[in-house]
Amino acid sequence: MDIKTLSERDICTKFITPALVRAGWDIQTQIREEVTFTAGRIIVRGRLHTRGKKRRADYLLSFQKNQPIAVIEAKDNKHSLGDGMQQALAYSDALDVPFVFSSNGDGFLFHDRTGLGGQTETMMTLAEFPSPDELWERYCQYKGIQPAARPVVEQPYFDDGSGRSPRYYQRIAINRSVEAVVRGQDRILLVMATGTGKTFTAFQIIWRLWKSRQKKRILFLADRNILVDQTMNNDFKPFKGAMAKLSAKAGGVEKDGQKLDITLAVKRGKDRVNKVDASYEIYLGLYQALSGKEDIQNIYKQFSPDFFDLVVIDECHRGSAAEDSAWRKILDYFRAATHIGLTATPKETKEVSNIDYFGAPLYTYSLKQGIEDGFLAPYKVVRVDIDKDLQGWRPSKGQRDKHGQEIEDRIYNQKDFDKQLVLEKRTQLVAAKLTELLESTDPYQKTIVFCEDIDHAERMRQALVNLNPKRVAENRKYIMRITGDEQEGKAELDNFIDPESRYPVIATTSKLMTTGVDAQTCKLIVLDQRIQSMTEFKQIIGRGTRINDDYHKHWFTILDFKKATELFADPDFDGEPVQVYQPYSDDAPIVPEDEQTGGLDEEQADAQDTTDVLAEGVETDWAEYDVDDNATWESDDVGGLSTTEGPEPRRKYVVDDVEVSIVAERVQYLGPDGKLITESLRDYTRKQVKAQYASLDDFLRSWQDAERKQVILDELAEEGIFWDALVAELGQKWGEEPDPFDVICHIAFDRPPLSRRERAEQVRKRDIFNRYEGQARQVLESLVDKYADSGIAPIEDPKVLTLTPFSELGAPMELINAFGGKPGYQRALYELEDALYQTPA
Repeated sequence: MDIKTLSERDICTKFITPALVRAGWDIQTQIREEVTFTAGRIIVRGRLHTRGKKRRADYLLSFQKNQPIAVIEAKDNKHSLGDGMQQALAYSDALDVPFVFSSNGDGFLFHDRTGLGGQTETMMTLAEFPSPDELWERYCQYKGIQPAARPVVEQPYFDDGSGRSPRYYQRIAINRSVEAVVRGQDRILLVMATGTGKTFTAFQIIWRLWKSRQKKRILFLADRNILVDQTMNNDFKPFKGAMAKLSAKAGGVEKDGQKLDITLAVKRGKDRVNKVDASYEIYLGLYQALSGKEDIQNIYKQFSPDFFDLVVIDECHRGSAAEDSAWRKILDYFRAATHIGLTATPKETKEVSNIDYFGAPLYTYSLKQGIEDGFLAPYKVVRVDIDKDLQGWRPSKGQRDKHGQEIEDRIYNQKDFDKQLVLEKRTQLVAAKLTELLESTDPYQKTIVFCEDIDHAERMRQALVNLNPKRVAENRKYIMRITGDEQEGKAELDNFIDPESRYPVIATTSKLMTTGVDAQTCKLIVLDQRIQSMTEFKQIIGRGTRINDDYHKHWFTILDFKKATELFADPDFDGEPVQVYQPYSDDAPIVPEDEQTGGLDEEQADAQDTTDVLAEGVETDWAEYDVDDNATWESDDVGGLSTTEGPEPRRKYVVDDVEVSIVAERVQYLGPDGKLITESLRDYTRKQVKAQYASLDDFLRSWQDAERKQVILDELAEEGIFWDALVAELGQKWGEEPDPFDVICHIAFDRPPLSRRERAEQVRKRDIFNRYEGQARQVLESLVDKYADSGIAPIEDPKVLTLTPFSELGAPMELINAFGGKPGYQRALYELEDALYQTPA
């Protein structure tokens, strides 16, 4: 057997796997081959989407299930022993495994990232591969896990038999947390983007520590009742029987969703106190319900300070780091316990710091990484700049509002609108643009409209109702205000987040839905709220980042009226959009051009021969959102966040006769590095092509040698080149759509372009098919027509023979046989492609 002739898969089967088995690795429980650990980034074009390539390791070796410690990258024997090492090291970075191997079947190159070996990289024979016990011993030594603590670290994950297993990043967070606890670390911070499964991660951490009896009594704290209920009914369900919900209301404890009446009368029934049943082991509580100004309300003080040995704080950015917060009082009371904080957005200000309290994050899984891995939905941004927002508005001397109040004479701008000054026509314009977007795309896509306050949310609801009479007639709950002050709207929150419930479709809100609302099918987020906090901004964006395959939710849109998305430029923001589009006038469509039926594709505000305008329209000097040092954070919901008493509220003026309009246009693209492209699409394309091909000759050779031309186009698309936008732009300029081949040659190498029809006509004139007859000639002539209409991709697709007009010429196999079989058909197709791309004489 010549090992050089074997494929990579043969090398794995015949050499690598047997070597692992001989070393003592169990093929059923410890060896996993071809392990895919990402979902593939969702790529959006127009209203269509697909997934990019998934990351896959050849081998992942685990000491036991969900505890990987080694990765192996295999190559065929034409490669050297270490050719796969750099790829394997990249996988080890992502998967958090310290032992890295590369093999071509001759042996192994071993890279030890623990620093405990004699040298970092060692060559070894197939027979020298280390055993599971050997690597686990070194792993525990590396992690500082003492022998007495190993039973805790080796405690299995919860497995309900459904096949659900943690994603790779959840596994890292869980394993690191358990290992940190056994090492004695008592303050732990996990940062995980919204929608990445923080609660499931917390459950598995608690489960392993609880089952191993490392932690016997656990308190899980949240700041929203809906978060507690969701947690109990979903991820924490396996704790049934040992779990209870704490409440300050009569009844004290709710067990498995059923309230238990355990309130006791004291002092002969004149005063009633809430008595806690201390027989459970896992408690879930709302921090507002556990603490209050009076001792009688402080339920947590009914427990002794050492009752809990683990406290887990969900959404810990919302106050646990502030020394005077309600959460902080609870944490200080249970200071002897281990505290684990979970958040998507750690808060770092002069007054509040999660990192000061918990220490640096033990693990971070960012929004950007979640989108890159395909676990979170990417998004587009439609930015609408309104003239009065940009230019400001000043009343005339003595002008009164619609209620007869004299308006204070000063310049009002964006920070005042809908707080101190209401321009009713501005509200109507926002509602009209939102309605236009919905009606032009999908009028039943779940939509959250973030407003400045409750009054603004109500006015927005009214404006939307008046603009959507047919939808409201179908169901009055098509549009609902969901705010903390109004029970009817709050009661519809569960229906809004339920994927199976069609109504409500549009929810106008202020603060209530900024965090903790698991709106899996939300496809449109509308920002008509001035947002100055990066923490709040990330939380709002997180309302749309969940993916739901069953309900066709893979990406979403942000409609921004208040320049909130300029926070994308902040270095603390880590997940930029795939597209930013801005209408340039009142008459311009609110729907991005790439989503318009029959319109041009992919962000083509530069399509009308406006390359220079595009470069100017893309903002490179981003506006900053400055926050005053003495700024007071306010909430219009019950139990607001404000902790300082502000001045007497200013009057709110309502003006109904000021005209407003849309101004400006801005288009931006997201490059493959996750950064917004701040140059014209042509310049960016030229730079990317020349990075791949030094000269026109280099490109032409690669194009000529490629078996499938579409492969080259796909590779360039992965570098961030927007083919649809370029083809649309040049097609409008020249009158006919060019081939992407000509787009490259023209933009990168200044070669005169040809349209697809011109290339097709040259082939017909040369009559290169004269040696073919009958069906074969008819097929080739039809392929030329198909190329002229649709481009190169369809004619390279074998399925093309099943489509009209080919299906009218005969069955696919019959047509292939007309060329003498598949090789003959492929040969004819290559001849056709050569002819199409032949340089004109």
